[in-house]
Amino acid sequence: MTIDMSQFLDTFYEESFEGLEVMESELLDLDPGTADSEIINTIFRAAHSIKGGSGTFGLNGVADFTHVMETLLDEMRDGRRAVTAEAVDILLRSVDVLREMLSSLRAEEDVDETRVAEARAELDALLSGSAGARSEAETEGSSAADSPNSAAGSNCGGEWHIAFRPYPELLKTGNDPLRMFRELEELGELQVICNSDALPPFGEMAPDECYLSWDLVLKGEVEREAIDEVFAWVEGDCELVIESVGTSADEVATNENEDQRRTVSDAKPDSAPAAGKPALVRNKKHKSSESGSIRVSINKIDDLINMMGELVITQSMLSQLGNAEEFNTVEIERLRDGLAQLERNTREMQENIMRIRMLPISFAFQRFPRLVHDLSAKLGKQIELEMSGENTELDKTVMEKIGDPLVHLIRNSIDHGIESPEERKAAGKPETGTIRLNACHEGGNIVIEIIDDGAGLNRERILGKAMEKGIVSEGANLSDEQVYELIFSPGFSTADVVSDISGRGVGMDVVRRNIRDLGGSVEVASEPGKGSVFTIRLPLTLAIMDGQSVSVGDEIYIVPLVSIVESVQVRAEEVKGMTGKASLYRLRDEYIPIVRLHEIFSIDTECMQLEDGLLVVVESEGAKIALFVDDLLGQQQVVIKSLETNYKKVDGISGATILGDGTVALIVDVTGLIHLSKTGQNMTGPAGPADDSGIAA
Repeated sequence: MTIDMSQFLDTFYEESFEGLEVMESELLDLDPGTADSEIINTIFRAAHSIKGGSGTFGLNGVADFTHVMETLLDEMRDGRRAVTAEAVDILLRSVDVLREMLSSLRAEEDVDETRVAEARAELDALLSGSAGARSEAETEGSSAADSPNSAAGSNCGGEWHIAFRPYPELLKTGNDPLRMFRELEELGELQVICNSDALPPFGEMAPDECYLSWDLVLKGEVEREAIDEVFAWVEGDCELVIESVGTSADEVATNENEDQRRTVSDAKPDSAPAAGKPALVRNKKHKSSESGSIRVSINKIDDLINMMGELVITQSMLSQLGNAEEFNTVEIERLRDGLAQLERNTREMQENIMRIRMLPISFAFQRFPRLVHDLSAKLGKQIELEMSGENTELDKTVMEKIGDPLVHLIRNSIDHGIESPEERKAAGKPETGTIRLNACHEGGNIVIEIIDDGAGLNRERILGKAMEKGIVSEGANLSDEQVYELIFSPGFSTADVVSDISGRGVGMDVVRRNIRDLGGSVEVASEPGKGSVFTIRLPLTLAIMDGQSVSVGDEIYIVPLVSIVESVQVRAEEVKGMTGKASLYRLRDEYIPIVRLHEIFSIDTECMQLEDGLLVVVESEGAKIALFVDDLLGQQQVVIKSLETNYKKVDGISGATILGDGTVALIVDVTGLIHLSKTGQNMTGPAGPADDSGIAA
């Protein structure tokens, strides 16, 4: 009987990626100069498993590459080779190459053989005793770079032609083509030609999609690396051609190889560019990193099976009652008991099923030791990463989407927060800075903190940049909290030097938007000279939430229970500004803007006067508003359905749910309503009074 081995491939890939995580984690813990046999054995076993599995499935390239790594680890394990920082770095880069190889094979894409060959050459050089020697390919590349005609090097006194074709989603990542063009203008003389052929009719335009493309001509003594740096932020979000005018076909091919080290090209290996034509480097849209499978503890499965047994018993009891020819008081009482038991069983079944989707947040944290290791070495800083609460569980979907915002915040702490060893020593601090990553449960949310002991946020510098950019007015009177909130403004940056780590003003506004999309919030606190704390609050799951039903006219809305502070009966003497639409309600010496839901959503209702309804005070990201509703209906758990997926995005609405009677109720987006209350959007009256902060209310 022939066994189809392909059915086991997915399991092999999952286990291989887990093995690579183990290898990376243990390599980061391996101290140069000390051969910790236990750590080396753990790394060796993971590499050996990957080699064996890849050989079984006929992935010979992976098996051969891993065999070289295994040989090097075996020499370290036997004491024949010393553990050096250089060897650890080469092994870490090899782990990256292995991960890329497996990812490409799993996606049925071409493996980047150039990158594999370079990594293999590094390993061979280390094994042969010529550690630090460059591979032949690298030497040739270096020679080409030194050549005055090299496309990958400089183009002194020449001209670059750049074809920039953004994907429609580019703007959603927080990138702005105009900012990139300004950076190019600082490199040389820039000519920009805009192509608007893809523009749809005005009524069909989406404000957050990019329909334009550009052809650019850059003249001057410009290095290719400088151009690459400008476009580094949009890799994977565009099609990009960078051509040095006058390059030969061979030089263009060299140029293409340089680009392929950073991105995966759509072009097949045998599709060499024609002479005199630019090599098109397609930054392929990265496939989702979200895994389609999940590992579940056997205890969770056992709980689910036991709960299913309870449901079967309850169903059997109710079936007997349903077969009764007559109903008397006893049967009715038994029916009520059965329904109550069914409700309990259903709730427990729901909780057990939700637990299956819950994973330790360590799955999201595991990338950060490597990130801190690489960036601190690149910046010449000494940084120690401390993590706690790794066993805190979070819904798999939330965890996969919180990864990128966390990366932005960690990179920011490394680049802007932690000072250089010299600066820390001069300030009386230890030369090694500390970044702490902590996760814990708090009520119905999970709280993630990124804490550093760096220089803290510079209040005056932030305020000065905000005034310079027109975000706040001159002489604005802002509290520290309001000043620190400015770093989340689009395009805001205090960096004097633009680097490939940060400084382009792209990132912090995207962080906040992505976290808001998950129904969460992010806050910042800082103390000059002591450090900063970024606090992220997220719901445990995106599937189910506790909500408060409210009525507005004939409609029912769901307000997230976690956002509600209290509900109050309106007292006329506490309402200010009754003649305008931007009324304020005084609640214990605090003035809270009143948002009339019937006006926001254009609903006819007989409850027009504030005294006839109720105010539901809600809070998000430190701001409060009072929602004016007709009545409170009750609390319940609701299953969240995406409105954007099934219809389109609606301001002030985060989703929808189906009620027990089959009708649809919309779920209120508290953060969005607070934004609407500040901008006055969808309101017929004035936007509201401005406070003395200088920021429009």
